[in-house]
Amino acid sequence: MKSIKKQFIKILNFLSVPLQMFGVMVLYFVIEAISRHSVSEAFNYMTERPLVFLYNSFLIFTTTMLVYLVRRRVFMRVLLTIFWLGLGIINGVLLANRVTPFTGPDLHLITDAVKIANKYLNPFFFVIVMIIAMLVLIAMIILFVKGPRYRGKLRYRVNIPFVLIVVLAFAGTTRLALDKRVLSNYFGNIAFAYQDYGYPYCLATTIFNTGISCPRDYSESAINEIEDSESNLPETGEKRPNIIFLQLESFFDPTLVNYLDISEDPIPNFRKLMKEYSSGYYKVPSVGAGTANTEFESITGMSLRYFGPGEYPYKSILKETTCESAPYVLKNLGYRTHAVHNNEANFYGRRSVFANLGFDTFTSEEYMSEQDDTNPNDWMRDHNLTKYIMQALNETDDPDYVYTISVQGHGDYPEEPTIEDPKITVSGSSTEALNNKWEYYCNQIYEMDQFVKELTDTLSQFDEDVVLVMYGDHLPTMGLTVEDLENRYLFQTEYVIWDNMGLEKKDANIAAYQMAAEVMNRVGIHEGNVFRYHQARRQTKNYQADLEMLQYDILYGKQYVYDGENPYQKEKLHLGVEEVTLDKIEKISEGRYYITGTNFTQSAYLEVNGELVEVTYVSPTTLLLTDADLQDGDEVDIAIRSNSSTRKVLSRTETQIYHETSKAQTDESTEDTTETDMSSQTEGQTETQTDEKADAVENGESSEKSETTVETQ
Repeated sequence: MKSIKKQFIKILNFLSVPLQMFGVMVLYFVIEAISRHSVSEAFNYMTERPLVFLYNSFLIFTTTMLVYLVRRRVFMRVLLTIFWLGLGIINGVLLANRVTPFTGPDLHLITDAVKIANKYLNPFFFVIVMIIAMLVLIAMIILFVKGPRYRGKLRYRVNIPFVLIVVLAFAGTTRLALDKRVLSNYFGNIAFAYQDYGYPYCLATTIFNTGISCPRDYSESAINEIEDSESNLPETGEKRPNIIFLQLESFFDPTLVNYLDISEDPIPNFRKLMKEYSSGYYKVPSVGAGTANTEFESITGMSLRYFGPGEYPYKSILKETTCESAPYVLKNLGYRTHAVHNNEANFYGRRSVFANLGFDTFTSEEYMSEQDDTNPNDWMRDHNLTKYIMQALNETDDPDYVYTISVQGHGDYPEEPTIEDPKITVSGSSTEALNNKWEYYCNQIYEMDQFVKELTDTLSQFDEDVVLVMYGDHLPTMGLTVEDLENRYLFQTEYVIWDNMGLEKKDANIAAYQMAAEVMNRVGIHEGNVFRYHQARRQTKNYQADLEMLQYDILYGKQYVYDGENPYQKEKLHLGVEEVTLDKIEKISEGRYYITGTNFTQSAYLEVNGELVEVTYVSPTTLLLTDADLQDGDEVDIAIRSNSSTRKVLSRTETQIYHETSKAQTDESTEDTTETDMSSQTEGQTETQTDEKADAVENGESSEKSETTVETQ
């Protein structure tokens, strides 16, 4: 028996390399099945893209060559299997909760397992995961101590060259795969790239290929030559119009899809504006997703083509440093700078990134009182943005730069009918499910188009000069191909530059990274290194090469353009334009209180002695607190919590001290305290809320009111 076992082990050792490759292929299939949430889709991927499947298997196999340098080969194989399987599970969990896969910038989450668990797992699953992790750890310790070891001679003179040959072969295979276009090093849509090129390759690419590589001719003299080439630009004029950018989520003209039959024009107002004002195609860096990258190009004037494949600067370089941008440049001319977005503040890390881009204020969904006004996909409707754009414009008498990001058109679009009696009907797609998706989409952009009209009508009555740039950030996630589109290009939407200044109509196709410079040029503003570069060098020799060098110098180089020192300091970003205030807390019955103040939203909480207490939103001036017992001397404030899964507090009002005063005491000192008529403060409340107050009166709760005061600490 021992001899048979010995012979079997000898055979396994002899065939270890092909067996290891076979095991790796099985492992990789499992990883793709987890990532795609489907065994059949993983099988289709393996059979339809066999070269990509083999390449990714080879990648994993290359990492497993470490086993030939150690005696504990079984332990090492199990360890590497757990590593790769763990990455697959992480990706699968993330894709179950968001549309973008696990990328290099997400790696920092691995160092904080609790944070990952809290964000993506409920407590029960977290407990299960922790139990499994502990069992695996114990098993690995036992395997390390008691597991089999390779008993043969470790021939490093053979094994090390063998490992190196495999590594070099993999490097050569990578180059060949890129040359033959089996793989790509540019990801227009990172989610699609992971589907097309496999999880291991895409993950490795986003880890190791990031930022902008140093250009071969990079030097101080080269940067000086770039600056000298801008000398023909005129001086900045005296005009300071308000400048608004409106980035419309997944907005484009669906009549360009050649197989669709649409009952009526879903974007009549946008189309009318395109005929009357400057317009054209808007070249964007992504398709189907990647809002933040179109945003990055439009704000900074920098092109994504020089960054790593699938890279989001919001997740990489802009987390670490400030960056020259339209807000910074315009602030130097006296502008106030604002960002407005009807989604949560932490999406794409905007709360921290916008401070590094020079914004003064950021009004996110948490600071909007219309959060309940959502479409069937639970995205906040865009027409609510008009109010907050105007708030930004009216904040001061200074000119304003307002960058607005809409969300209503966001996918994933439902495959079943969700709109009762839709305004627009759609047919012509290959399946009924796809027809339903297009029908939902067309009705959403119809509403967005109505918002465009509402906004331009409102701005037409505004007594200051305004330039408004409107465009779609990318095509919708519909699996479109070049052949499906009349314009034969996936990486473009459409734009229009509306104004109330009488600017000349100039139609042209323009890239997202060129638009800010174009608008500034139209109004006589010639500031900022990147924007001046576009104004002076568009359609000139070496335009793209010099742009790459300029971007490298600003973000990764020695910053020769700034004489070696970045002039832009991180801004203290103020969340919301109008202040949230706590004015008064009024006891209406035992355990029930009305809280009055200003600019309350559905994200508001009462904070009592450092503990968050849930309240019911009634109106922008009123909150209802129930099942509570406030004590004289309690420290109170209003906290605005993030709508993201983190639920972190974004901002607080100034802490105040709660004092309860009896009704008799109130009557004796009317100069110090005044009883408030709550009914006058709840104008515009919902029917349910109104009924709740009426019930309180009928039950005699109003007669039990106690006057309360809060004083600043």
